[in-house]
Amino acid sequence: MKAADIEPFFATLKAANPMPASELEYSTVFELLVAVLLSAQATDAGVNKATRRLFHVANTPQAILALGEEGLKEYIKTIGLYRMKAKHLMETCRILVEQHGGKVPRDRESLEALPGVGRKTANVVLNVAFGEEAMAVDTHIFRVSNRTGLAPGKTPLEVEQKLMQRVPPAYRQDAHHWLILHGRYVCVARLPKCWECAVARWCDYRPKTPPPALRA
Repeated sequence: MKAADIEPFFATLKAANPMPASELEYSTVFELLVAVLLSAQATDAGVNKATRRLFHVANTPQAILALGEEGLKEYIKTIGLYRMKAKHLMETCRILVEQHGGKVPRDRESLEALPGVGRKTANVVLNVAFGEEAMAVDTHIFRVSNRTGLAPGKTPLEVEQKLMQRVPPAYRQDAHHWLILHGRYVCVARLPKCWECAVARWCDYRPKTPPPALRA
């Protein structure tokens, strides 16, 4: 994607969705951290279904520790990899209580030191909860960045670094939301919906996918 095309690309995404937000449901920084930790290899809808029940009875590190690992599993067992996630979440809650006074830290090093919290999860928390400019590169952003030519890279970290360089400052705060939603609903993995894409004119992907009626 040409440098001159990036501004209208994001301006168009912003015009369509001026205030993008995560589709995960949460009301506190800790709930956001839990939801993102549980969302690895799972859908946001599936995570929300589980956390609605979980957060009703336990939405603090102390309360989740009180549930115990087996008790926690009962609330998240519908989520993929729930056994491992329950173990990581219990360890994370223990660290939050013992080292951070029960609060979610707002620095990358401390966040990434939490079990089950990698760079992507840390970026989501830093961006969404604390308002920092950060790019959480998931499979959707990785695909959109490469397919459109916006920020091509062989690894999520490479794509993240290129996005931080190429996305204009005015759009960095919300860029990862726009790109995730675009990848989730329009620039989908198997057959991108180019015929209904508002930013297709600036995208490097060729050939554009024709509408269903025009496909043989």
